[in-house]
Formats: sequence, C-alpha cells, structure tokens
Amino acid sequence: MSGAPRGVLWSVAFFCAGGVLSLATSLAEAWPPAFWTAWDSVFRSLPHFLLAWGLWRRVALARSVALVYCLAVLAMYGVILAMAFAQEPVVFPLSVRLQSLLEVPSCAVLFPYLRSKRASALFPRALFHTYNP
Repeated sequence: MSGAPRGVLWSVAFFCAGGVLSLATSLAEAWPPAFWTAWDSVFRSLPHFLLAWGLWRRVALARSVALVYCLAVLAMYGVILAMAFAQEPVVFPLSVRLQSLLEVPSCAVLFPYLRSKRASALFPRALFHTYNP
C-alpha cells in the first residue's frame, strides 16, 4: 500500500471486513433477497465503508466515530454476555453471532490503539478544510 502506518491499515481493514460481513450475513439471512432487503443490507453496511474511508484519509472525526463504535460494541456484547450468564431466553440471529466473532476481538484491540497518543498524531485532518487568505 502507500506506506500508511500499520495501525491505520488494521483499522481500515477491520471496518472494511465488518462492512463485507454485515452485507453478506444480512443478505444470507433473507436468501433470495428481495429488492428492499438488498437495499437495506447495502445501506446497513455503508457506514462501515465510509468510516474505513475516513480512517484511510486520516480524518480526526473518523477516529472519534471509530472510538465510539468500538466502545459501543464492547458494551453491547458485554450486556449480551451478562444476559447469557443470567440464562435469559434470548435467541440471536446467525448474523449477530458471526459479526461478534469479528467485532469483539477487533474492537478490544482497536479501542486502546485509537485512544493512544500515537493514533492521535496519525489522524490530524479536520473534516472540512478552512480557507485562510
């Protein structure tokens, strides 16, 4: 690739893989997909790809959104594990179970990295560039 730091590459790879997995699992659950199901699947996975693009461009807002995303994923799956240990009668679809296999370990690794001073230095770009004559 273009000499991007390893942390940026791993962050982008995670969100791209998350988008592909989200698209594939939501289409597989409703196979053969109708138009609106496919439409919904594409637009559910689109934020993953937009976030990956923002991280690739090293936009500071994308880093902040990725931090919030990772924190939310870890909190959500923590609650799900607590419900499982409490033996709550909740059934999760296959897509949630498959995505958790990617998201939990990846977010557990990405969250501390994205909070680090090194990551802060790698994502300096503002979302909008201001014009200063």
